[in-house]
Formats: sequence, structure tokens, C-alpha cells
Amino acid sequence: MRKAKPRKHTLLPDPKFNDVEVTRFVNNLMLDGKKSIAYTIFYNSLELVGKKMKDADKSPIEVWKQALENVTPQVEVKSKRIGGATFQVPMEVRPERKVSISMKNLILFARKRSGKSMAEKLAGEIVDAYNSMGAAFKRKEEMHRMAEANKAFAHFRF
Repeated sequence: MRKAKPRKHTLLPDPKFNDVEVTRFVNNLMLDGKKSIAYTIFYNSLELVGKKMKDADKSPIEVWKQALENVTPQVEVKSKRIGGATFQVPMEVRPERKVSISMKNLILFARKRSGKSMAEKLAGEIVDAYNSMGAAFKRKEEMHRMAEANKAFAHFRF
């Protein structure tokens, strides 16, 4: 490469839970640079998760982390053009990308849900993901199914 690799931007932890992962999630949730609104949505959704999961012995932040883990894909398929034919080659997902994909899927499918406020929709998606249900979990399962179906082309990985 001609230029030096750009430095990784370090994120500051969020004010309430003092967690960098929460900040990253809020940055993905944020629209038009409205970070305070994104934080409000996230914290309200965690309160709703706490109310919905009263019987669970975990705190809402632990439920959210488990939900993220449940929608995190391990493998994905990438298109490779080899000899005029395009193959769907299964590849392992890098750790940074895993987190990014899981957060974006959780937010994307929360936005698509029906509900009154974004906090309610996000809380519903988090609870569904925690219970290994919901659209974000289905997306992960679909990615794994595609990779399994195309594992014959795994030798094209390079």
C-alpha cells in the first residue's frame, strides 16, 4: 500500500454503564448526528427490557449483550469470480465485523418492527434475540445456512 493504514478511532465509554460496546451500538443507532436522542432510545429500551424480563435473573444490559451474541454470525458468503463463473464462497467473519453486523442487524430489524416508539421496537427485538427468535436471529441463521450450502466452494478461499 502507498499510504499508511489509518488509526483506529477509540470510542469513549457511555455515561451510564461505562461500556464502550454500548457507545458503539448507540453510534449505529444514531440518525443525523443526534447522539443524545440515540442514548435516550437505548436507555429507555433497556428499561422496557427490564420490565419484560422480570423473571430473568440477568440485568437488562446482560440481556442485551446475550441478545447481541445470539445474532452474531460466525460465517458469511462472499461472491468470488473464478473463470467466468461467480461462486458464493463461505468465509469466516472477522471479530470486528461480527460485532458490527450483529449491531446493525439488530437495529435494522428493530426499525422494521411495528410498534409505537423506537425504544419499544428495539426492546422487542432485544427480547426476541435473547430468546433466539426474531428477524435478526433469522438473518444469522440464513447466513449460516447459505455458508453450509456452499461449503463445497470453501477451497476458493484466498
